[in-house]
Amino acid sequence: MATRTSHRPYQIAIFGASGFTGQFVVEEVARVADGEEYRGQGLRWAVAGRSREKLEEVLSRAAERLGKPQLKSIDILICDINDAPALADMCKKATVVLDCVGPYRFYGEPVVKACVENGAHFVDISGEPQFLESMYMKYDRQAADNGVYVVGSSGFDSIPADMGVLFTRNSIQGTLTAVESFLSFKSGPEGVCIHDGTWQSAINGIKDQGALRSLRKKLGFKPLPVVGQKLKRRGAVFYSNEVQQYAIPFMGSDASVVKRTQRYLYENLQETPVQYAAYAAVGGIASVIKLMFAGFLFLLFTKFSFGRKLLIKFPKFFSFGYFSKEGPTQKQMDESSFSMTFFGEGYSQGLDPQQGKPNVKICTQVTGPEAGYITTPIAMVQAGVTILKEPESLPKTGGVYTPGAAFSKTKMIDRLNKAGIHFTVLSKME
Repeated sequence: MATRTSHRPYQIAIFGASGFTGQFVVEEVARVADGEEYRGQGLRWAVAGRSREKLEEVLSRAAERLGKPQLKSIDILICDINDAPALADMCKKATVVLDCVGPYRFYGEPVVKACVENGAHFVDISGEPQFLESMYMKYDRQAADNGVYVVGSSGFDSIPADMGVLFTRNSIQGTLTAVESFLSFKSGPEGVCIHDGTWQSAINGIKDQGALRSLRKKLGFKPLPVVGQKLKRRGAVFYSNEVQQYAIPFMGSDASVVKRTQRYLYENLQETPVQYAAYAAVGGIASVIKLMFAGFLFLLFTKFSFGRKLLIKFPKFFSFGYFSKEGPTQKQMDESSFSMTFFGEGYSQGLDPQQGKPNVKICTQVTGPEAGYITTPIAMVQAGVTILKEPESLPKTGGVYTPGAAFSKTKMIDRLNKAGIHFTVLSKME
């Protein structure tokens, strides 16, 4: 039975609003609150976290940056990951909680639990498969019983990939059977930089690979059927004719999230599962050598407790400047962007995908601004708004969902297009 949340004081609460990513989510919510969808009716929202002083600073900064002095009077909720009653209180007051406190493997579960128990929908931006899949195992049934939607990986990990595969599938007349995506980043003269919270998630993810394997054994999913030609696996480093540069398998959560979406669509909606592989373009041979050296060091150091401590203490040194405790400058963010290009194949309408070779090819692309702190807040906030605005288009029951499973029947892609993350068809051969 769905929880009635319309009477709650806040439609959105941003938990961890004073964190590095949280401050950008605050600005994005403020933009959406002033946008056409909420014009005239207003969006009721609040910021939440441990320190009133820091939350006030974030609201002042947002007020100054956006030229909206009224942001200084947005309500503040004081709560902490270790204070269950305060977390419960926040979740009773909000319809949707946007959780910006990572790494989620350490700090995510208390918020999921509080949301599920108190009838608030939950959205996170986790790129950590172990956390995402363990939340499914622990809370899916209870969330369904309570009419609560828990939607993980709703940032750059993994909305462009997950919704991009659905966009590709929806853009052909016929059956899409396989897709490969290639991720590319562009930056200005000052290069790219990422806050070290992401770096820590990666270190812990490598350390806990064994735990993820045993979790998946417990989940006990049967392999999805292969429809059409089996997608060939590429090597650890290869030259891609598709993007005309060297590429490597993408190490983020995209492949695992897309697979979970395809499983949901196949098992619950009887839709044909799409095979998927995710890659990242890395440039020329010099970039490959540098990357292989950095990757070797990273894997070596993550094997030992002392090595992991060093990696966490000196992110800038060990990542050749790509990760830092300070995060990117505004200039670095303004000059950065990403593109994810999807190469899909399938069968035209009326053809049996189990007979003969694929006869349809399609190339689509998702493009957007800087991935970590501009695209991620846009994606996260649009996920929250979609839950608020389109309850009738969400799955029939609550539960723990991927973005593609939760939003496949909504206007989420249209919302993202309007907000600056663009989905386009580059070419089609049917």
